[in-house]
Amino acid sequence: MTAPDGLHVGIIMDGNGRWAARQGNGRYAGHRAGARTVRACVRAAPDCGVRVLTLYAFSTNNWKRPEREVRLLLRLFERHLHSEIDECVANGVRIQVIGRRDRLGDSLRAAIDTAERATRDGERLLLRLAIDYSARDAILAAAERIGELSSSGEERRQAFGQLVSGQPCECQPVQDVDLIIRTGGECRLSDFLLWESAYAELYFTEVMWPDFGRSELRAAISEFHGRERRFGTVPAAAPVPAAGLHPAAPASAAAPAAAVGAGVTSVAAAPAAAGT
Repeated sequence: MTAPDGLHVGIIMDGNGRWAARQGNGRYAGHRAGARTVRACVRAAPDCGVRVLTLYAFSTNNWKRPEREVRLLLRLFERHLHSEIDECVANGVRIQVIGRRDRLGDSLRAAIDTAERATRDGERLLLRLAIDYSARDAILAAAERIGELSSSGEERRQAFGQLVSGQPCECQPVQDVDLIIRTGGECRLSDFLLWESAYAELYFTEVMWPDFGRSELRAAISEFHGRERRFGTVPAAAPVPAAGLHPAAPASAAAPAAAVGAGVTSVAAAPAAAGT
């Protein structure tokens, strides 16, 4: 659920390579530009009402990319972890990295440890970077540790969620995701925060990640606030029919309902076709 003091927004940062290709450059130029977008969004997030920002930086499947691209990407992460520490400390941003670390190089692991320690007192924004991350692997790893949980009911679910999210059970749990944003025109979650996003709103945009800035972030959050989130309930003003009574809808109402359903499907499918 949404915390009273801000949103949890997850972003699938897609489109760096295609953006670079359109510029006539190699993929790494897109990743460098994408790093600048990260900085802009981190600066803008607290003023947009975001308390937790989780960025999908490198998925487990990204190891399948060309070795040179992977090496340059990991080096880029390391460099920016070092270079952004002072600003994050000054702005109250706490850095936390989720995902596997055993396959990362020693220098990158050291940079992660340094950034997490240096920023641990930040309270304005929790910036979570998903590196070598797979939501399915995280759920599986948590399931293997379920015997450690002594709680039951809702407390057990919350404790399991902390295992999934990589949070020690004695720490304050990270709130569920409120909004997932994916740039680059694709319409899928790609193994990102599957447990935490059970009731998240989804926002897909054709804007490539390097072109996604403060105004695009504000637009996504503005649309989020315009949606009605019911979490399985019904609106307070909706009439509830008596038990056993299911009045048939007038014939004139059936066609508009079908048209709305078709419209939602077509709107969701259009960006994916454009992005391929």
